[in-house]
Amino acid sequence: MLNQVEIFFSTLTRRVLRRGRFTGKNELSEKIDAFVIAYDQTEAKPYCWTYEGTPLKAT
Repeated sequence: MLNQVEIFFSTLTRRVLRRGRFTGKNELSEKIDAFVIAYDQTEAKPYCWTYEGTPLKAT
């Protein structure tokens, strides 16, 4: 199962990096920064933890 970080980097790769052409590191950095800002404003959702800290029981 993919964790949240892997899902985010997969999305970044598909939407920005794959088949992208960048003239240098500065342009690449700007594109990534713009994607992160847009993603945070439109698609990011807070994760609600459900684990309460009690030990798990084997059945």
